[in-house]
Amino acid sequence: MILSEDRQTHWAHLATDVVYNDDLVDFTDEDQALRAAKRAILEFIKEDQEIDAKARAKVTSLKRGVIEGSPEWDILYRKYYEEERGKRGQG
Repeated sequence: MILSEDRQTHWAHLATDVVYNDDLVDFTDEDQALRAAKRAILEFIKEDQEIDAKARAKVTSLKRGVIEGSPEWDILYRKYYEEERGKRGQG
């Protein structure tokens, strides 16, 4: 997934607004908080893309030639995706 600069900014504003409005933190520098939120969003997307690629590669590597879009492919993809997330401490 690729996010435009505008969308990154929008998501960063949403995240910082929720944190601030819930009195979880007071920002001394709102611009710095927005930059940190953008970095976190981009890191999450990058890691999700890596997990997706690994799960797809595992399904593709199966000898029985599972067809993408089939129910079997979807089940195996989800299984491998969740396994990879678990390895990274996200499960």
